[in-house]
Amino acid sequence: MSFYLLQSKREWMRWTGILGLAIFPVLLSSCSGSNANTRARASAPQAIQVTVSSARKQDLPIFLSGLGSIQAYYTVSVKTRVDGQLVDVRFKEGQFVKQGDLLAVIDPRPYQVALEQAQAQLFKDQASLRDARLNYQRFKDLLQNSGAMSQQQVDTQQATVDQLDGTVRNDQAAVDNAKLNLVYCHITAPVSGRIGLRLVDPGNIVHAADTNAMLVITELQPITAVFTLPEDQLPEVAQRMSKGQLEVDAYSRDDLTKLTTGKLLTIDNQIDQTTGTGRLKAEFQNKENTLWPNQFVNCRLLLETKKGVTVVPSTAVQRGPQGNFVYVMNSNETVEMRPIIVATTQGNLSQVASGINPGDTVVTDGQDKLQQGSQVVPHTQPAGTRTSTNAALNPNNNNEDQNQTAPLVPPNPAQGQHAHRGGPAAQTGHQNRGTASQ
Repeated sequence: MSFYLLQSKREWMRWTGILGLAIFPVLLSSCSGSNANTRARASAPQAIQVTVSSARKQDLPIFLSGLGSIQAYYTVSVKTRVDGQLVDVRFKEGQFVKQGDLLAVIDPRPYQVALEQAQAQLFKDQASLRDARLNYQRFKDLLQNSGAMSQQQVDTQQATVDQLDGTVRNDQAAVDNAKLNLVYCHITAPVSGRIGLRLVDPGNIVHAADTNAMLVITELQPITAVFTLPEDQLPEVAQRMSKGQLEVDAYSRDDLTKLTTGKLLTIDNQIDQTTGTGRLKAEFQNKENTLWPNQFVNCRLLLETKKGVTVVPSTAVQRGPQGNFVYVMNSNETVEMRPIIVATTQGNLSQVASGINPGDTVVTDGQDKLQQGSQVVPHTQPAGTRTSTNAALNPNNNNEDQNQTAPLVPPNPAQGQHAHRGGPAAQTGHQNRGTASQ
């Protein structure tokens, strides 16, 4: 019995070994094939995910930006010109008034009494003057007809007439002065504008020598802004001013909201040596009262508008030893390095003088992983990335942006570059900013 068991065990082990020898080559070949497939996949080029945008032909506005401060066109501190009690206030705080409107009344009774006294003195001296003139005429007739009057008496009477005439003229001046004080008792608006907070309440005694004003009027329509630009940009601005009027846009402190548009008035007559900047003044109509005195704004001076130029996003432009270049995506989703010449950079847009045609697709993000002939997986920017400044500059492009890969309108000229072909900014990428941007 034990012999048969031992023989069965040996046969089972023998058949197990044969089966293992038969399966081993199959497993070995399977493993080798899997490793080969893995190595093949590893050696195959991987597609790189990038963001792309299309070159476009459009108008490119060139802005110069600087930090500015709003100033009232006129600012008047209204004070009294006579002493007296403030009996009536005819204005409300924050009220818009026109030139000549009655603002306040100072008690006019003392000045009315002074006027009556001056008029009485004038009446008295006029009577004396009439009597002196009659006597002078009598003396003169006696001297000519009978000689009963000496020449000395006639001359003395003429001098008396002249003295009384001077007295009457002085009295008339006193009357006019009293009338003027009565006018000063009624304080009127010297300019049109907005009244600030009331500084003196009714019932107080005011004096012409008081240092504090009764109220302050600021003219807000129109209103001005003073901003600065680097001195290197002033000659070009002056040259453009000689050819026509330049527009200036006022933006909020965050540089996103356009407040209003005005015109450039003038350039200051000197440059600040401590900052190397010049001051410029712009005027805004301010019909909606969006600007207030002493408000800080970002001013953008529209220097020129380049018509029908080819532009690409500035993020697409790369700089290498041979100059500027971009990665252009071909129809087979591979990229090629293409050298370009950048004429002008404004905000997030670069004007390309040569090397790119409108409609070419350029890579705007992910260039650090690319090389000539790399396979890419393109991604476009999602819709709705249009900034508020884009909307202000191109209000008619709402429908276009839904079909474009990226908005090609400068969203922030204050942070942009302004360089001409061959200039330092085109070669090194240095930005030409104003003092406000720095």
